[in-house]
Amino acid sequence: MASRIRLLRLAQRPSFSTACRRVSRPRHFTSSSKALSDSVFVHRDTEANNPSIPFKFSAENDKLIAEILARYPSQYKKAAVMPLLDLGQRQHGFTSISVMNEVARLLEMPPMRVYEVATFYTMYNRNPVGKYHVQVCTTTPCQLCDSDAVMQAVESELGIHHGQTTADGLFTFTEVECLGACANAPMIQINDDYYEDLTAATTTQLLKALKAAETSGGQKVEVPKAGPLSGRESCEPAGGLTSLTSAPWGNETLRKDGALD
Repeated sequence: MASRIRLLRLAQRPSFSTACRRVSRPRHFTSSSKALSDSVFVHRDTEANNPSIPFKFSAENDKLIAEILARYPSQYKKAAVMPLLDLGQRQHGFTSISVMNEVARLLEMPPMRVYEVATFYTMYNRNPVGKYHVQVCTTTPCQLCDSDAVMQAVESELGIHHGQTTADGLFTFTEVECLGACANAPMIQINDDYYEDLTAATTTQLLKALKAAETSGGQKVEVPKAGPLSGRESCEPAGGLTSLTSAPWGNETLRKDGALD
């Protein structure tokens, strides 16, 4: 009897296709913005970046290369690919296809292996950048400390957006991921220097000073030194120490011969 009741109940339920027809609604399709992945991974010959442009390391850098290669066994010299790419970028201004090919030749590597490294690490600039490469961190700690205001200050002062270079070739502006100075957020990296604890005002002042230094005609212009621009020396608490304030309780002693000064 129970089985008959169960069958009757199943027969009274609407079929799956009928239920679908009852709840069917028009579907609206949307498309995300086009991702230009070729700008990240694919090389396109340009007037400033093509294999016909010769590149050789300078005599000074040849000496540095010899020192770098001496750190590795001869059969593993390809491990020097990253420092050699960095050296080439510093000499040439960016990691062009010619720089990569020369590194591949020196290290006796297939060029493709060098291309793989240069396209994976974002510190290698594969297109020309300005004299000052302004890299603004917008990862979570910096964003929580208002990196948006820093971004807007850079855009307003330089008149360019992420990925662009000023007409005079002086500044390139890039939005980047974490640069590892989270305790001093928000921060930016300009070439090799970190500027930290920024506000929109101090960011603008920094960029103005760099501009003035380039157009001063030899006159001395004071540019803020790298590091926190809030008055902190490093990443200590802004309000002073709240821990480790007492004398060390251990019996450790420090060298007194001045070797660590």
